[in-house]
Amino acid sequence: MSLIGKKPISIPDKVKIKIESGRVFVEGPKGKLDWVLPPYVEVKIDNTTVLVKRLKEDKIASAYHGLTRAYVNNMVKGVSEGYVETMEIVGVGYRAQTDGKKLTLNLGFSHPVVYLIPDGVTIKTPAKPSHIIIEGIDKAKVGQVAAEIRAFFEPEPYKGRGIRYLGEFVRKKAGKAVGGTEK
Repeated sequence: MSLIGKKPISIPDKVKIKIESGRVFVEGPKGKLDWVLPPYVEVKIDNTTVLVKRLKEDKIASAYHGLTRAYVNNMVKGVSEGYVETMEIVGVGYRAQTDGKKLTLNLGFSHPVVYLIPDGVTIKTPAKPSHIIIEGIDKAKVGQVAAEIRAFFEPEPYKGRGIRYLGEFVRKKAGKAVGGTEK
């Protein structure tokens, strides 16, 4: 039995949810989202809550039950509050800067790395050029953009340089042992 799928989703005042022909449409103050419902799952809207119900009792239906509830909950939270992911760049001279729909990263390579910002996501580089703030209403898209930016220079374990999520712990390794064998 899916423990997450059973929980009702409360709908905030300014959010509207509509279900038509196998799709869920969510509209709120931050924007609009829609998602195709998977098979074996039914979504019902009561006055201020949304309930997800299984149509079958098997393993696949149970998996879709929890997935659907989590995805609809993320859509409701996204259109009402939005999602923010903050990243930091660690390293001397490493910095980020936005210019329209482009994020330029100077990461110590022979050339700057240019990342085209996808639609539905905004990226800001505040006063500290070593911080990147990614905002959007779709949790999956915000997380994907953050993962793609982090992949340009993942934190390395010896000096800890690279792009990491704010507050991420990077375990450091000891470097090569100094000194040799004595004769």
